[in-house]
Amino acid sequence: MRMTGKIIEPSFCFYKGSLQKELGIAVLEGTIAAIGTSKDMEKEYPDYEVLQWKHLALVPGTVNAHNHSFQSLLRGIAADRPFLEWRDESLYKYSPKMRPEDIYTGALLAFAEMMKCGVTTVCDFFYLHNDGIAGDEAVIRAAKDIGIRLVLARTMYDWQGAPAGYVETVQQAYDNTEQLMKSYQGGMTKVIPAPHSLHAASPDVIKAGWTLAEKHHTPFHIHVSEEPFEVEMVRKEYGTTPLRYLDQLGVADERMCMIHGVWLEPEEIAIMGKRGCKLIYCPSSNMFLADGITDIPALLEQQITIALGSDGACGNNRISVFEEMRMVSLLQKAKTLDALCVNYHDAMAMGTKNGANVLDLPIGEIAVGKKADFVGVCLTDFSLQPLSSAGQFLPNLVYSLQPTAIDRVMVDGIETVREGKLQKMTEACIVEQVQTTMKYLEA
Repeated sequence: MRMTGKIIEPSFCFYKGSLQKELGIAVLEGTIAAIGTSKDMEKEYPDYEVLQWKHLALVPGTVNAHNHSFQSLLRGIAADRPFLEWRDESLYKYSPKMRPEDIYTGALLAFAEMMKCGVTTVCDFFYLHNDGIAGDEAVIRAAKDIGIRLVLARTMYDWQGAPAGYVETVQQAYDNTEQLMKSYQGGMTKVIPAPHSLHAASPDVIKAGWTLAEKHHTPFHIHVSEEPFEVEMVRKEYGTTPLRYLDQLGVADERMCMIHGVWLEPEEIAIMGKRGCKLIYCPSSNMFLADGITDIPALLEQQITIALGSDGACGNNRISVFEEMRMVSLLQKAKTLDALCVNYHDAMAMGTKNGANVLDLPIGEIAVGKKADFVGVCLTDFSLQPLSSAGQFLPNLVYSLQPTAIDRVMVDGIETVREGKLQKMTEACIVEQVQTTMKYLEA
């Protein structure tokens, strides 16, 4: 049984775009019920438990809109290799051996690390179907055990060149994905379809994913134009570019959330804007894998919603959205030679409320009716200094925050990190499981 309501009373709250003192956040059943002065909240809700977050600033939990949790087990393997060589020597070499218990352990590691970095919601783009839907269920169980909000982007994949455990027929992919979508329709877990990409999913699989999204009123996710080889392959096979071909298939619409979009042409970006497509950007991964640099200013000009993802930990190798906020701004400044092209307000929005938009969840903002997913950052941490004026807080949060500053994390009204420590599992327990799993995988 959930306890009665709570009132969170931080020293400061980042609310309506500014740092404000003496605010109380009333939370009931995992949702923000009211926001006002601490005194008013205590009077209005006298039976609520009061949680003092002293010396902390309360900010929205960050949203990792694209991750592959099992890849946390492969971090440091086949680093500094060309993309296809990295893929073959890490993903394709180790993932066929992964059992549901290994997938669970990888997800525990990924989700726990994210949470300690201030991630309260993650979209896990999951494609290891070695044991049918058992791997999907393992990821869902890990999210529940850590306490993170999960969107499982259940991947639909039928390219025969991949390991057998990735591949399903069109009907299998449709049926298994829909079964999970029906099983998890609310609460802390949501399932959406995710045809992998034009190089790993046939047109029939992509259309099946779009059909499921339309039928169940969800978004669908798909990798698009991440690498030049994909663009060249699509040109050779279909006579056009990836986004244009997806538009020809009739799936480029407001449900489509593209991942990466590194090699989009200006006309494709214009099509995205007209169709209402969204983008999930993974700047650190694109740098690590030498993919290139997505044209974020051009996408912003078309008013395209952009969220941030870490991608998998063997292709980044950090999985912090605060890190991605910093990287999106710095990388785009370096590319454009324009210090104003992506500012800290843009980056913060991409890591919070825009993530909510692409996942279609009531998260990412401190507002009545949104879920009570918060991060409490320590105002005395070195990485946030100096704070001689309130105006320094957001720039320091985006550009200089280190994980040492993250003192509390709350998801769905429940504290999952307190004083920097996980509350549902110990780090030592997770590390021990990871070490046991790696002995098996490397044998």
